[in-house]
Amino acid sequence: MRHPAETGTPVVVKVGSSSLTGASGRIDEERVDAIVRQMVALAGQGHAPILVSSGAIAAGFASLGFSGRPTGISDLQVCAAVGQMSLMASYGEAFQRRGIQVGQVLLTKDVLGSRTQYLNARSALSGMLSHGVVPIVNENDTVAVDEVRLGDNDQLAAMTAHLVSAGMLVILTDTDGLYSDDPRVSDSAELLAAVEHSDTILDRLEATTTRGAVGSGGVGTKIVAARMAAFSGIPTVIAASSARDGVRRAVGGDVIGTWIAPRTRALSARKLWIAFGVATAGTLTIDEGAVRALSLDGRSLLAVGVTSVSGSFDRERAVEVADDDGSILGRGLVRLSSKELAEAIGSHSSAIGGEVIHRDDLVVFNANRR
Repeated sequence: MRHPAETGTPVVVKVGSSSLTGASGRIDEERVDAIVRQMVALAGQGHAPILVSSGAIAAGFASLGFSGRPTGISDLQVCAAVGQMSLMASYGEAFQRRGIQVGQVLLTKDVLGSRTQYLNARSALSGMLSHGVVPIVNENDTVAVDEVRLGDNDQLAAMTAHLVSAGMLVILTDTDGLYSDDPRVSDSAELLAAVEHSDTILDRLEATTTRGAVGSGGVGTKIVAARMAAFSGIPTVIAASSARDGVRRAVGGDVIGTWIAPRTRALSARKLWIAFGVATAGTLTIDEGAVRALSLDGRSLLAVGVTSVSGSFDRERAVEVADDDGSILGRGLVRLSSKELAEAIGSHSSAIGGEVIHRDDLVVFNANRR
């Protein structure tokens, strides 16, 4: 099941706050240097490295005298502003000692939610790689609020992997990988060496996860990120940041951490943008017949199969599509506004001029997942 990253492809490495900070919450320069050594080794393997790094807020709240991660928006923004300077200085010095130039890339959901800005971000990253610059990517926590946050850097890493057509996503954390249960409370917890992105055990782990004390992520965010990467056809390895040569071993196909296998058929770039790059403005609930038509037959969504509409949206906005139990089947771009659609529920497509969501504008998450 495991295999090396495709020769010459970029590799995205994500490192969390807890892997960069010491007991005091401050950035640990030795840990930063260890990560940089692995990135340099990755370049030596013929892969262009991209680093998605948390740690700015953690570095900031320690420097500003907070006893722990603050919860208020303004405090978090100040911590991010102060901490990002410290974090980039640490990375810059460590890479510079090895003769490598780095560049900072700060993103938010509203950037990736705009098709034009999404393509600009992809172009910028590609340009940096062509010049031998190592991009260091983070969410722009200084200006981000809940409405424009991706939510965590695990998902940002998956989006970045898609943007650069990465050969692998490596998520470094403070555990050896994914476990069947929480190893801190269960003696029977076992390390999951390899799983399919669609395996039900990931559903259970995602539903029962808790976030970390220093960072904003947890097991659940890593599973979401791995599944996002899987839809791009990109494998993910979740491994311990402390593992010796962990990145090199993961990229080389060695057994380390947890391997999450991707879909055998990747979605197109446009459909991936619809699925993960744009915020949704509402939800369409559909009946069982429509569920089968979308999931099994790959058809477009028609008004006759829609049972209810929630949210307020215009045409061409992204919405979620759910079944009667509230389970999300997928996402798509609607051809009717919420007002028009509410009036058209149950109507024949000929009466409204066509489909509600054309199949070319629709991503169904549980269709042909393998």
